[in-house]
Formats: sequence, C-alpha cells, structure tokens
Amino acid sequence: MALSYEFSIGSVRAREKMLLGKAEIEQLLSMKNESEIITFLKDKGYPDGETVTEILDLAKIRMWDYIRSVAPEMSVFEPFYLQNDIHNFKTILKGVMFKKDFNSFLIRPYTIEPEIMKTAIENRKFEKLPEWIAEPADKAYELLAHTKDARLSDAAVDRALMERLIRLSKSSKSAFLEKYFNTFTFFANIKIALRASRAKTTMEYLDIALCECDGFDKDKTKKMIMSGAERLIKYLENISNYDCKTAISLYKERPSEFERFVDNKLMKISKDMCRLSNEGPEPMFGYFIGCEYERRTVNIISNGVRTNTPPEKIRERLRETYG
Repeated sequence: MALSYEFSIGSVRAREKMLLGKAEIEQLLSMKNESEIITFLKDKGYPDGETVTEILDLAKIRMWDYIRSVAPEMSVFEPFYLQNDIHNFKTILKGVMFKKDFNSFLIRPYTIEPEIMKTAIENRKFEKLPEWIAEPADKAYELLAHTKDARLSDAAVDRALMERLIRLSKSSKSAFLEKYFNTFTFFANIKIALRASRAKTTMEYLDIALCECDGFDKDKTKKMIMSGAERLIKYLENISNYDCKTAISLYKERPSEFERFVDNKLMKISKDMCRLSNEGPEPMFGYFIGCEYERRTVNIISNGVRTNTPPEKIRERLRETYG
C-alpha cells in the first residue's frame, strides 16, 4: 500500500518527542567524560557504539532508513542529498589528482555513485554526470590541474550546488524550501565575501564563487569586496534582507557569533514553517533538520568535554535545537 503524507506526519510527530530538549542539553553539558555521554545517548535510544562519533554516524544511517520507510516520495529530499554529492566530488577529485585515498571521507546518502564520479574524473568524461554538475565539474578539474588551487576548484562546484538548490527549491512549490535555501545561499555568499575581503582575492575567484539569489546583488558585492573589508562591512550593514544587518553586527563582535546566527536563523525558519505544518513533506523536512542539528550539538559538547573546555564556553558554541 502506498504511503501517505498523513501517515508520515503522524509518525514524525511521535518521533519529534524523542529529540533532545534544553533540559537534556544541560545534562550533557554537566558530564565529565565521553563514557558518561555514551551512556546518556544509549539511554535516550541512540544506537550502540564504542565512541560518540560512531554512535552519531550510526544514528544518521538509522535516521535515513526511518525517513525512507515513511516518506511517500524520497525525491523531495534531493536538495539535502546534493550537499553530500558535492562533498564527495571534491573529495574524490583531490584523491584522484593527488593520488590519495578518499574512500573513508565519503558520506551518505548521495544521488551520484562515487564510482561514477571516480571514473568521470579519471577519464575526464564529465558528461557521464548529471547535467547540473557536468560543466562545473570539468571546470573544477581544470582549475585544480592547472593552478593546484583547491579553493578555486571547490568554488566552481560549490556555486553549482547553490544554483541547483535555488532551482530545485523554486520548482518544488514548497514555500519552506524556497525560503530555507534562499537564506542558505544568501549567507553562503556573505561568508565568501567576508573571507575574500580579508585575504588577497581576484575577480576571477569572485565570478566563480558567488551565486545569484533573491536579495543579493552580486556585482555590487564584488566591487565592495575589491574595495576592502571595511567598505564591504559598511555595505552589508545596510542590507535589510535576511536580517543581514544583525548578522554583520554580530560578525563585528565575533565571527563565530555570525556563524551561530546564520545556523539559528535556518533553524527558526524550520521551526516556524515545519513544526506548525500539517500537510506535505514539511514536517519530515523539519524532523530531518532537527536530527542534523541534534547530532551537531552532541558532537560539539562531546569535543568540548574531551578537551576539558568549561561548560559555559561549550554553551557559547551551541545552536538552537528542534526539540
């Protein structure tokens, strides 16, 4: 019998109650070692594992298995898969070009088989790849081969990803996906701009790296970047879209607070548009994002505990959670 969104939403709502809330996050922050964290996670229903990293990896696999079991159609999750495809392509490209092992760095799920990517790179036959990535992949290959500049090479496929996310979100007719990925792409551009303004950069890099999206003036931003960090920041402070002014104010205080603001903004969009939705795939999107943020939170806390970082310092790095 075909699955329905009514069924998947009911299932996801029950699962949401299992996500960690603020009280449980505080419990994690009070723990003294990795062993205590492992015991806590197992008590909360996480898979068995010898380390926190192993447990989180197994939890991710289990999450995708669950989503596949309840989703009426998996194609709606393609925007979230694609980020894994790009990570894998960049990893395989460097591995092949510099003759280094890459298999342990590949991540799942993906839409393009890694072996197909490897063959395309080894033979430089990128027409074997999906149309949206074929030309940028060839560009990335050429840039890495001729310049050995991994940043420039990565930028070619990173922009292809952002453009694909924008196109998919617009064609999905999902107000959530469109808002989420426009926000994601806007701030990806801002991060590129801020980094580029602090380092020696070229117009070629900016042309390759920056992506058009709603509310972002690519040409004006490029001019500001080339004028220096101070002028760029003044320009960005006057952009009202996406709460950019607030984000830049936080960046001036501490760049890590800017990163935290962006992640929290994406979480707020997810909570506002997915937790309150009672139809379509949005509740599943929200649950997926909630699981991703939860694993990130546990990982940050675990790393902090392992390095004897004071709880208040770890807390400064944490993002909002879905639970």
